[in-house]
This record gives sequence, structure tokens and C-alpha cells, in this order.
Amino acid sequence: MKNILFVTPESVPFIKTGGLADVVGALPKYLDKEHFDARVILPKYSCMKQEHKDMMKYITHFYMNLAGRDRYVGVLEAEYDGVKYYFIDNEEYFSGWSPYGNIKQDCEKFAFFSRAALSALPLIGFKPDVVHCHDWQTGLVPVYMKDSFRGGEFYWNMKSVMTIHNLKFQGNEHIDAIKFFSGLSDYYFTSDKMEAFEDGNMLKGGLTYADALTTVSPTYAEEIKTEEYGEKLEGVLNSRSHDLRGILNGIDYDVFNTTNNVHILWPYDSSNVQDEKYKNKLALQQMLGLPRNPNVFMLGMITRLTSQKGLDLVAYILDEVLHFDDVQLVALGTGDYQYEEMLRHFAWKYPNKVSANIYYSDDLSHKIYAASDAFLMPSKFEPCGLSQLMALKYGSIPIVRETGGLRDTVEAYNEFDHTGTGFTFYNYNAHELMDTIRRAEHLYYDNREEWNNMVKRAMERDFSWQASAKKYQEMYDWLIG
Repeated sequence: MKNILFVTPESVPFIKTGGLADVVGALPKYLDKEHFDARVILPKYSCMKQEHKDMMKYITHFYMNLAGRDRYVGVLEAEYDGVKYYFIDNEEYFSGWSPYGNIKQDCEKFAFFSRAALSALPLIGFKPDVVHCHDWQTGLVPVYMKDSFRGGEFYWNMKSVMTIHNLKFQGNEHIDAIKFFSGLSDYYFTSDKMEAFEDGNMLKGGLTYADALTTVSPTYAEEIKTEEYGEKLEGVLNSRSHDLRGILNGIDYDVFNTTNNVHILWPYDSSNVQDEKYKNKLALQQMLGLPRNPNVFMLGMITRLTSQKGLDLVAYILDEVLHFDDVQLVALGTGDYQYEEMLRHFAWKYPNKVSANIYYSDDLSHKIYAASDAFLMPSKFEPCGLSQLMALKYGSIPIVRETGGLRDTVEAYNEFDHTGTGFTFYNYNAHELMDTIRRAEHLYYDNREEWNNMVKRAMERDFSWQASAKKYQEMYDWLIG
């Protein structure tokens, strides 16, 4: 049996702010349990739901010296979906209404978490062969494993993996600050280690010291080695290109499906989608106060409202599309004020065409996937993307830009050989987006049989975790030897 420990800032069902939580919540469950014992460790945030806190049982506590004084470290455990979870408790660091605050506080608390997670392992009696770290919040774990945790029988020969879910977020802070609260020496803060443009960079520490690097799609693994997508870390990524692999995320079909889903009023599958899916559209229209019309072309959009997601392109073309085209848009999400206001404006201007839901609801997200004909995702960059995988499974045809995981998962429609599962465009250009939306509309209105065939192909594509988990298992086997 090979032991794998996932060290992460978040995981479903306990805490989620983005796709990272979905990945960490699903991957351990799908590893081969005959050969891998995979467990997860994360902070015990005060903002977790009480029902999840009630699942946790106290194991032990200890004190750990950091930044000149002893810090309390509580350790709790819970089991969910057959996976054991551990939680690091310290109210000084993990209280508050959100997992994250300002970057200075976050850098310090995740330095604490990284050291505490490693320190807790002998006390909980779990000795991992591989410590799998996720994003900048755990970037110091591989550094510590090559530093103060290197000696001794317990930690000897442990390997580490660093997974990049989004390279844009790196954990930058003044070098002196990171030195102080991490306890690391001057040795680690040079340009070939953790220094980046006169700051300390916690993600760069993980990229430099981890035994293997992964990111969440093959295309993104190549993109981040370029100046355009490398976020000023393309140098270290190129220097470690032989240790970097892109493994596509999957989605959990136990959660995201159209046949056994409490959120969907009218279940359907690829065999009866054209007879049943439109009923979910009528139900959603009634729920949101839009005109009930089974034939109108409905666009869904579920996203963080940030520039990364292509909202600048949407803002540029939406007025023209809504004015001239027979479409409805149902949007769900929160984010930057300017994009929230943009959607509110269009919902006010076109009340019969736009429903702007400026919040997040898991229930409504499933209903939008199940009701919409097409799913809008024109991202500026997208490491993997999970929304397009969910859209495919629900028969909502993705309209995406060819970047990162979107390029790897959405096959462009080809009208000549009748293949494809979505509509794509290449350049980050508003007119290309508008043309792509209208190509989708044209097929929907003028050749419904061809559209229905594409919906069926989309629903039958397999992006479950089984294939992705197998590739992670191969990497773990290679690392362990």
C-alpha cells in the first residue's frame, strides 16, 4: 500500500472558493484503494459550516515554535466519501468570515499551516510516501521537506508533488517577512530559489523544491512556459520542464449528472435529451421571471466575474447580441464590481432576455446547466476549467476560447464532417466571440437535427475522474520507484 497525503487550502465538501476544492475533493476518492491510501489535510476555518464542523473529532494538539513563539496546533479528523480528512486548528490564523484575507496575513497563516501539517504526521500515525501540494498556499511544504524535515527516519525519502491550479496566484511577500514567519534562512531567498523580483515567492519555492510538478491540463502546461502565460515564472518552469506534466482534471459524475440529481426537475440522458431537456428550460424561465419559450436560444454563464473569464469581451458585444438576436442569457456569479454592474444593467435594459443572479447557488447552477442550450466561457486564460466539462455532461454546448483546458476538452464543431462538441474561437477578440455565438445560434435555429446530434455527442464524452486518476497513479508510482 502506498500512502498519499494531499495538503490543500480547501476541499469540498468542507470549504470551497473555486475549482481547486472540487479537484481535491474528488481525486483521492477515485485513486485505486487497493494500492493507494490517500488522505487530505487542510485548515479548520471558522467559516466552515457547522454541519461539517460537527463531523470532526479531536485527535491531539501540540505546540510548534514559529516566528519566535510557540503556537497552538490542534488536529482533528473526519471521514467523508471513504476518504479520511485531517484539519489543522488555530483560531488566531483560521478565524474570520472567509478562508482568505489580505495577502500578508495569508502568507503567514499558510506558512504556519504548511509547517504544522508536516509536524502533525508522526502524531496522527500516517507516514506518506508522497506529499501532494496544491497551489501557492502549500508552496513551502516542499521547501520544508528539503530543510528542517529532511533528516530523521520518519521523513526520510518522502517525495513531494506541486500542482499549479492557477499560476496567477503566487503568494508574494517581502523577503524579510517570509524569512521571519517561515523560519527559513537566507539560503532560500536567491533568484534561483524563492526570490522573484525582489520579493519572496511561496509558489516559486514549491516549483523549485518539489520532486515533480503538475498542472491541470496539457495545453496549460505548455502555455505557462511562455512569457504570455508564465506570470514571470516561465524561467523556473522551463528549467523544470522535464518534471512538469499536464494532467487534465475530471469531474465527479456522482455529483454532476442529469439522471440522478435532486436539483434537476426533469431528468434526462443522451437518449431522450431532445424530449426532456427543454422542460428544465421552461421551469427555469418561470423561476427567474423570463418569458416561457421552449424554442428561444438560451445562453448560460456561471463564473467568477473577473477579467480572466473574458467578461471584457462579453461587455463589448452583449448589447448588440441582445438587441438583434432572439436569445436569453442566464448568468450566475459574483466578482468584480464593474462586471456585476454590467450584468445588472443588461438585466434592467432587457428584462425579457437577461436574468442576472449576482450571488452563488449550487442549486441554481445545476438548473442553469440543465436548462441552457449553450454555455458561454470566453476565458482570457483557463488552466483547466470545470464548467465546460459540466456543461458538456448536461448537454449545454460550450462556446469557448481555445486556451488551456478549454482547448483540450471542447472539440470545435465541423459542419463538413459533422463532428465536434462545441464552438470555439482563437484570438481574444470581441468580434470573434460574437461571430462564434451567432454560428451557434444559426445551427440551433436552422438545423436542429444537427444541433441535437452535437448535444448527444457532448453528453457522451467521458471526463470522469477515472482516466485522470490513473495518470496521477502512474506519477506516484514513478516517484516512489
